[in-house]
Amino acid sequence: MDFSPFWISLKVAFCATLLAFVLGLAAARLVSALRRGRFVLDGILSLPMVLPPTVVGFFLLLLFGNRGILGRALALAGVSVLFTWQGAVISAAAVSFPLLYRTARGAFEQVDPDLVFAARTLGMGELRIFFRILLPAAWPGVMAGTVLAFARAMGEFGATVMLAGNIPGRTQTMSIAVYSAVQGGNRALAYRWVCVILAISFATLLLLNLLTERQKTGRRDSRWRFR
Repeated sequence: MDFSPFWISLKVAFCATLLAFVLGLAAARLVSALRRGRFVLDGILSLPMVLPPTVVGFFLLLLFGNRGILGRALALAGVSVLFTWQGAVISAAAVSFPLLYRTARGAFEQVDPDLVFAARTLGMGELRIFFRILLPAAWPGVMAGTVLAFARAMGEFGATVMLAGNIPGRTQTMSIAVYSAVQGGNRALAYRWVCVILAISFATLLLLNLLTERQKTGRRDSRWRFR
């Protein structure tokens, strides 16, 4: 049994989650601080969550393809993401980004605004407020969104096939390996990959539940301290 889809999936999922983490936190902070136009921007940023993955992959092709805006700019630098594992990372990050963004935005909006106001009154800059107040207070929610994004990136299929293709040993993730095994009539191999994916998904859900329970416990403890 070739384990390359497993390692490719892990590499892609970790890199995609890291990319979604950075972009998701920045977008969540931006939208949570807006007063006008936030619903329109939120809708645009959340679109990959409701669009079919193949449609997301098509838009990525328009951007990163040989005739796309970003694709032509990368081509000038001698770089191409088509049919590469980097393309798989971009695809996975695109579909997992909304999960992290929306979870982080909700966590930021639950932070007491008086804390932010007090920090500004004391002369703290926005960047320092973010890292010293907002992020620590919203960290359990951010971590929950990160776990969800990782699980989504691990199971991405449609957008990855559109942008990165199905190249064994290079871009074939576990989800694509299941599809290829079924198409090739090798159901035993498909069952093995399905079991691996189920085990990883179940472990991810357990971790998510643990983080959620810790968040609830922390809130209860903080309430008792102020009584």
